[in-house]
Amino acid sequence: MAKTATRGRRKAPARGKSKARSSGGGLLPWAVIGIAAIGGIVAHDHWKSIQPMLARPSTPITRDTAEPRPVVRKDAPPKQVALAAPTSKVAVPQPQPLPLPPAAIPTPMIQPIKAVPPPASAAVSQTGTVAFGYCGQGAHINCVGDGGVFWYKGDKIVIADMASPVVDQARCDGERRVAFAAKSRLLALLNAGPFTMKAAGKAEPSGAPRVVSRDGRSFGVQLINEGLARKPGAAGSAWCA
Repeated sequence: MAKTATRGRRKAPARGKSKARSSGGGLLPWAVIGIAAIGGIVAHDHWKSIQPMLARPSTPITRDTAEPRPVVRKDAPPKQVALAAPTSKVAVPQPQPLPLPPAAIPTPMIQPIKAVPPPASAAVSQTGTVAFGYCGQGAHINCVGDGGVFWYKGDKIVIADMASPVVDQARCDGERRVAFAAKSRLLALLNAGPFTMKAAGKAEPSGAPRVVSRDGRSFGVQLINEGLARKPGAAGSAWCA
């Protein structure tokens, strides 16, 4: 009996603790509800002053706010204001060195060449082997003009060791007949075969003086011997008797 009584006495305090815990746990929700009700009443009474605070947008934290700019004083001189303002670094181009001019190449002095006069014209000779005809109105290439003048490859040749009458300048019929005969004989001599022309002086507008020969026999001497020409400088009135 004594043990049962002691057991009943020990259980009594446990029941009291459980009641206290249950009573404390039941008051907490009511306290929260009461605080929320009071907050709602206060918010309702001061709604006009709370509404602008809720309408303000939250300002995002930007780089400008995160990195404060230096403060520029109003009373600072212009130079200090320029130093205080942030400046962006600009890459300054470095001057490029100018290329050096190429070294001057020395050029040798050119000595003037003196013109060497050609050798004596008598030593110059040329051999002709073309066919000739009488000169007409066209271009004179290889043709006979009169008893002492002909063209060889476009160059006017004057036989230097003789003088014969000219058809267009004849003073009488006898001189005109001699002029035609000399012209015909010179054409026959030129077409008889190769001949040699040796220079006898400088070329002039009137023609290049040449001594024309074949096998050492001059054409001028042959025409003189045949009575169709005369020596240079001799009188020609004998053809007009």
